[in-house]
Parts: sequence; structure tokens; C-alpha cells
Amino acid sequence: MSAWIYLSLAIAFEVTGTILLKYSNGFEKVGLGMASIACYSICFWLLAPAIKVIPVGVAYAIWAGLGIMTVSILSVFLFGQKLAITQYGFIGLIVVGAVGLNLTTQH
Repeated sequence: MSAWIYLSLAIAFEVTGTILLKYSNGFEKVGLGMASIACYSICFWLLAPAIKVIPVGVAYAIWAGLGIMTVSILSVFLFGQKLAITQYGFIGLIVVGAVGLNLTTQH
């Protein structure tokens, strides 16, 4: 499997883990809290082979940046979080940075 696919799946599990953590309400809902931990564990198992190929700094920046962007946007729809126009702009800068890193990394 491609390192970029591993990285994409790692991001998906990290985002899912974060959303489940919020739904667990501080681990008051133990099942959701445990599911969150499981998603984070799977995330790191998927991140490990990705950083064997993709430079770790680039992979981590993309992983963190796209995770932040996705969780921020999902939070608007799932939890009613309010974001200011400037915050959307800064999220856009995260995307620009992640795309720029991808485009300038030798595959």
C-alpha cells in the first residue's frame, strides 16, 4: 500500500478518534472513550509505515494540519461550533501548507 494511503487513513482515524473523544463527554461515556483510544491506536499503526517513506516532518505536518482542518469543520456541523471568517481563513492556510508540502516532496 502507498505511504500516502497509509497517511490518509491515519488522518481519518485520528479525526474519528477526536470526534469520539468529544462525544464521550470526558470519558463519561466509557464505550465512546474506549472507541476513541482504539481509533488513536490504529492511527499510529497506520502512521508508522507512512513515515518510513514520507519524511517525518512532512508527514507529521500534513497529518496534524489536515486533522486540525477536518475536526474544525466537522465541529461546526456536529457540535454547533462557531468559527469567525478569519478562522476559516487560517484553516485555509493550513490546507495551503499541507498541499504545498505534498507538492514539494519527492515521491
